[in-house]
Amino acid sequence: MSAAHTASAVVDAPLDFTFSQLTDPARLGRWTLGSMDYRPSGVDGVHVGTSLFDGSKTMVEIRPHRPLAMIDYLVGNLERRIPRVSIRLVAGGEWGLSEHACIAAMTTWRAAFMTDARWARTCATHELEVLLFKEQIEAEWKAPR
Repeated sequence: MSAAHTASAVVDAPLDFTFSQLTDPARLGRWTLGSMDYRPSGVDGVHVGTSLFDGSKTMVEIRPHRPLAMIDYLVGNLERRIPRVSIRLVAGGEWGLSEHACIAAMTTWRAAFMTDARWARTCATHELEVLLFKEQIEAEWKAPR
């Protein structure tokens, strides 16, 4: 099995709007199946979510890098979090798409503790998560303001 996996989608919403949605902890807990219902952990910048798979708790720290249109998600526990997931955004106009769209690519790195079965589940989950955040962001962008 591979050491990294990438899932991507075209999001029919501007890059800046998409970036703000993907860095908002309240929204993150709506599409991350392995750690739903985010809430503050008590440590500045670290949030905790609950896995829909087994009920375990996961700590996530969101590190946005706006000049690169990239977001790192550090995953682990209160003592140690490692960069396990990154999302890179590219403006759609640069690729012949609508000026009001962007491409989102989510890359995940396999943790050393993961069995082949757990890694396969993670890859499948992230394919779905990209579709979830795409649809949620598009719905929010198109909603009347």
